Amino acid sequence: MHTPVFTEWQGKPLDEVLYACRETVEDATFPTVERWREQGGKVLGHFQVYFPEEIAHAAGMLPVKIRGAPVEPTLSDSHFGSYLCSILKTGLQVALKGDLMLDLFVSHPICDAARNLAAIWGRHFDYPCQILYLPQNPNSAHSQAYLRDEYDRIKRVIEKVAGAKVNDEALDNSIAIFNENRRLLRELYDIKRNTPWLIAAEDAYCLVSIGGLIPREEHNALLSHILPQIITGTTKREDRVRIVFEGAFCEQPPLDLVRMLGRTCYVVADDFLIGLRWITEDIPAGSDPLLALAEAYIERSSYSPVQHDLRKLKEEMLLKRVDHAHADAVIVAAAKMCEPGLEEQVAYTHALDDRGIPYFVSEFEENMTSFEQLELQVETFLENLLFA
Repeated sequence: MHTPVFTEWQGKPLDEVLYACRETVEDATFPTVERWREQGGKVLGHFQVYFPEEIAHAAGMLPVKIRGAPVEPTLSDSHFGSYLCSILKTGLQVALKGDLMLDLFVSHPICDAARNLAAIWGRHFDYPCQILYLPQNPNSAHSQAYLRDEYDRIKRVIEKVAGAKVNDEALDNSIAIFNENRRLLRELYDIKRNTPWLIAAEDAYCLVSIGGLIPREEHNALLSHILPQIITGTTKREDRVRIVFEGAFCEQPPLDLVRMLGRTCYVVADDFLIGLRWITEDIPAGSDPLLALAEAYIERSSYSPVQHDLRKLKEEMLLKRVDHAHADAVIVAAAKMCEPGLEEQVAYTHALDDRGIPYFVSEFEENMTSFEQLELQVETFLENLLFA
């Protein structure tokens, strides 16, 4: 048994809990991961967008989401081409610098830039660097069986690294813990959608983000403690535009950008760290947990520009997100040099035009530090909506 790795929030009032979460999320030295390793725990780092963390959890490993960091890629920049997104470089940077120590790295061929990421990591580290091949055609009748076998392959790699067998009982237990986590995250997003004035956009973001840095049992305890306090808050509602932020499925905007948006509007829905919220329903218990995980990825899941499911056309899914959140407008964003994200902007804007939904198109980079011009542009856009 491991002692908790994130205790700064325990016994603290709401404001101090949220502050502790923000500080931990912005700390590029990954202190919670270091504490886990100090206790002898092993760590699996997985790149965006989605990874079945239940498998690593069932083996006793800590699954950590590689989401880049607000750092300069001084050590990693030379290993990538110039015209590639920042997250590839900063993710490797924190590993090369020794701030993020892993025992296993898993990547996915989600785009041309990321398809060789595991090989690049493998040149620099002794631990295994694997590729998880999620189905390119989830509409195929064979996709679930294929993915179940791919999960089994990765499970065997995890077992070897962890030095522990993953049986069905352990997987069922992990699925139950993650089901609870998904329920709590849905409750958080219900608050964002129904009473967005009760929680700042940056705090909601950090409450999700920290889940990729600590054991899920700890995340569940944190959310169970704090959500009732948020719901009973007394912050008054303001006359603000309700917006959906779309375009953060992989590289994440800097927290200061999220903070800036929270000052000017209500962010009632988004795709921030969508991989941590990819499964949208409980995964049912059954005789084959790996097949249940595979079925959930395909049938009980969200959407992103890097999953090509003909039943989930991205523009139609965005419109559903807007309708579900009762949003007034959309910020259609993309990380700089993100080919999938920039391509999807075309379909998004056409669909929004057809529905007459106002939108603002923008780019971001995870280590950008100046927001004055962007804030002015966003404020002008929102004021035009308020006073039209």
